[in-house]
Amino acid sequence: MNNLNLIPVYPEIFLLIAASAILLIDMFLPDAKRIVTYYLSLLTIAGCAALTLLHSGSGATVYTFNNMFVTDPLAEVMKLAVYGAVAMTLVYSRAYITVREMVGNHLGGEFYTLALFAMLGQMIMISANSLLSIYLGLELMSLSLYALTALRRDNTAATEAAMKYFVLGALASGFLLYGISMLYGATGALELPAIFQAIASGQVDRTILVFGLVFMVAGLAFKLGAVPFHMWIPDVYQGAPTAVTLLLGAAPKLAAFVITYRILVEGLLPLAIDWQQMLLVLAVLSLAIGNITAIAQTNLKRMLAYSTISHMGFMLLGLLSGVVGNSLYAAPNAYSSALFYAITYVLTTLGTFGVILLMSRAGFEGDRLEDFKGLNQRSPWFAFLMMMMMLSLAGLPPTVGFYAKLSVLQAALATGQIWLPVVAVLFSLIGAFYYLRVVKLMYFDDAIDTAKLATSIDVRVVLSLNGLAVLVIGLWPGMLMDLSAQTMVKTMSSFLSVVMH
Repeated sequence: MNNLNLIPVYPEIFLLIAASAILLIDMFLPDAKRIVTYYLSLLTIAGCAALTLLHSGSGATVYTFNNMFVTDPLAEVMKLAVYGAVAMTLVYSRAYITVREMVGNHLGGEFYTLALFAMLGQMIMISANSLLSIYLGLELMSLSLYALTALRRDNTAATEAAMKYFVLGALASGFLLYGISMLYGATGALELPAIFQAIASGQVDRTILVFGLVFMVAGLAFKLGAVPFHMWIPDVYQGAPTAVTLLLGAAPKLAAFVITYRILVEGLLPLAIDWQQMLLVLAVLSLAIGNITAIAQTNLKRMLAYSTISHMGFMLLGLLSGVVGNSLYAAPNAYSSALFYAITYVLTTLGTFGVILLMSRAGFEGDRLEDFKGLNQRSPWFAFLMMMMMLSLAGLPPTVGFYAKLSVLQAALATGQIWLPVVAVLFSLIGAFYYLRVVKLMYFDDAIDTAKLATSIDVRVVLSLNGLAVLVIGLWPGMLMDLSAQTMVKTMSSFLSVVMH
């Protein structure tokens, strides 16, 4: 292989070896010592973060494995975000998993090892520079998540959720593969810069390209959970064990955002007029159906599933605002607003599910709205943290969700389509109702269960930091916004310098 530089791939190599080793070690551990698997998993994530940080100092873009793998500023920032999201998921989930293992629900060491393999898939997706490596990473992540969803074999809801997820996921993979085959047939290339150059040359059959593009967008919309490819999300969120729902709802959204950016912007930017119109339809439908349907839900996990659909609509608003009148002038601002939105949304989701996992105990999921009645009487601090999460998801100041929505709306305004931000704001107002309903239940209703919430010190510290981050970044959003803007500017400029040569 030419240009086989392994240094950018060290985090992935380390994670693969460590996850395989943890899988073997876990097989020989008695149930009482299962905590070892948890600590080894956290150490592995810390090792990956150290290797990524060591390489990220230069800020340069490096291609390796015959240009199928790229390390650029976007890959480095998003990998670090994924490490943080997965580590927090494991911390929040430990008590939940331990209790369920004690009562024979089979959520043992497999949870940790499958979570690490899913994270490996996400890292490959984030650094993919070829349609093949994108697909490889996507399938590695998806297969791990299918298995995790079905981990509670004795639970009918979990088994049904896993079946739906698997069948619809296979359908989406088929869409994506068919789109890849059409793009390859039209351009004769699988690497994203080569596809960009082939389309920009004007020598390619446009009809085949647009057909391929439709299938690609359909496959990506499924992974993001945008309407009308959202059918699996509410059932899987509700049916899967809560710890698995968090694994599904947090870090994979970051990886899905990156592959959407890589395919549409780095590979298919000359077709921006076509895919921006498709994203426009997906975004408006997601905002409408997500927010309106969430109102009717009584299960909090199902409500958050519809909320996720509406948030993906907002993120797509940022992605569809990049190219205005064949000009890339607005692109860095639009794509950085979508990046900022993705990171802050995942941060808020982690905190929300952290509180839900805290409410869960043996034989009790704690995921119905009525379970949150009078939470302020049981634990004022955790009620405050949950309120911060709800306000952020609703996009209300002074939380980070307000600035995330504001930056996307500003990007959408730059397109000149004034109706688009107006529609987004109207549906956000509808969405505020079901978030504020949770706050009302916590503070104004009487508690059904008056027992104090007991939790370990690590969960208390991480959850508190998570909640305070949502508030502090909301009060001082400049640092994260600047990081998002610089990341997108550097990534776009380095990519464009490659394709122009």
